[in-house]
Amino acid sequence: MQATILRYVSDVKQHPLQALIGGPRGALESILPPLAFITTYIATGDNMTLAVSVAVGLGLVFAIWRLVQGKRPTRVLGALLVVVISAYVAARTGSAAAFFWPRVLLNIASGLAFAISIFVRWPLLGVIVGPIVGTKMRWRKDPDLMRAYARASWLWVLLCFIRAAVLIPLIDNNWLWALAASGALFYALVIATVLLSWVVIKRTLPADHPGIRSPRVSE
Repeated sequence: MQATILRYVSDVKQHPLQALIGGPRGALESILPPLAFITTYIATGDNMTLAVSVAVGLGLVFAIWRLVQGKRPTRVLGALLVVVISAYVAARTGSAAAFFWPRVLLNIASGLAFAISIFVRWPLLGVIVGPIVGTKMRWRKDPDLMRAYARASWLWVLLCFIRAAVLIPLIDNNWLWALAASGALFYALVIATVLLSWVVIKRTLPADHPGIRSPRVSE
């Protein structure tokens, strides 16, 4: 059993699905903003203005980092917008915990998007991974890959709803340090979800299937 798990871990490290983890930037983007916001807020005696400024400043740093790495401007703007909206909600309500409400709504919306994509036969995991591996949307003509991506996409539905479910009671109870640590927890959950997604895909595809880089498309 241990050997099997290690083999899957090795596969993920060498596999395009690792792009979903985000690498060092992904880890920092997940962990630093909530940690820096809450730490600044508490350390400065509930100084909301300074905490918001730190959060937005980090958002700008990550946005520039994304641009330097050649990421699409729309993705850069989207990531920055989440931070700005979170900071605005916190400043508007005067509640540091409210900084995390946009993240709750984003996770619920993402979970619904993944679920709907499965039912309309456009599983989002395939939509994301297809261009990464160079198959674009040809995987949709392969019934085996369609089924594999659909099954693995359910894991992402679960991930999004778990994150929302964890955040809501933390916000309601104003558990600020727990909210600060949520970024690290959620990044670990993303890694686990990527690993499990690869396991599901591997086990769903027939033994003779050439893999996600080679859809079997009937002419």
